[in-house]
Amino acid sequence: MNRVRNFRAMNVFRKSIDFLIHGSVIVAASVFALVQATTIRMGLPYDPAVSWFAFFGTVVGYNFVKYDAIARAGKPKLSLKMKAFIALSFLSFLATGFFFFRLERFTQIVSVAVLGITALYTLPFFPNRKTARDWAGLKIYFVALSWVGVTVALPVLNSGAALTTDFYVMCVQRFILIVVLLFIFEIIDLAWDDPHLKTVPQQIGVGRTKWLGALLMVVLLALDLLKTHNNESIFWCNIAFGLSVVVCLFFANETRGKYYTMLFVESLTIWWWLAMEWTIR
Repeated sequence: MNRVRNFRAMNVFRKSIDFLIHGSVIVAASVFALVQATTIRMGLPYDPAVSWFAFFGTVVGYNFVKYDAIARAGKPKLSLKMKAFIALSFLSFLATGFFFFRLERFTQIVSVAVLGITALYTLPFFPNRKTARDWAGLKIYFVALSWVGVTVALPVLNSGAALTTDFYVMCVQRFILIVVLLFIFEIIDLAWDDPHLKTVPQQIGVGRTKWLGALLMVVLLALDLLKTHNNESIFWCNIAFGLSVVVCLFFANETRGKYYTMLFVESLTIWWWLAMEWTIR
């Protein structure tokens, strides 16, 4: 009897995790964490409007990217799971609109510009043309630029803080971080990606991609030395986080399952944020 209960409990737990992954809640939590990391590193107060706008907007944006292709193929069969994703996306859309109108006017304009980048990534604006995510070699840069806009630009601009050297350095660091994290996804998806996408592993090989990612993480950590708003404890948190990313990068291969990237790798930024929160208290 206990075994049956344990099996059922594990099955419910697994299905719950799958829902959070495929409903883009985990990636949204990662975006939320990066917004908090920015406020900590820039010495800004917690901003609920930006934080939750970023969270719910990510759920909406990523679910649209995921399920837009299914909708375009015709009327899909609405299973219970798909209905749940639709309900989650709709409620997230309402929440996104609610927090959008609590942003400062200039922040709203910037967020619309970020939305434009996401739309370019998702929708074919030109007849008989593919979307930006299908443009050879450009996919990760569109994604990284969007994440920089949401997780660095929006919280800083909404706070009214001056755009100091620290801000520009953080933009570069965040861009590098997202690119390196996407290297992991590209390595694992190598067997399924269209060769015409010209992802980094397709162009230079898996081994060189890993070493390039490690080098970029060294550059990212070195850029911390240019910041004026420094904290020794947070610096060591950054070192530990950087090493964790590099370890995940070097352990990435084509046989890794979805939980490696969509749960474990995407949760790294959440642990990084929590470590910084614990450090500054």
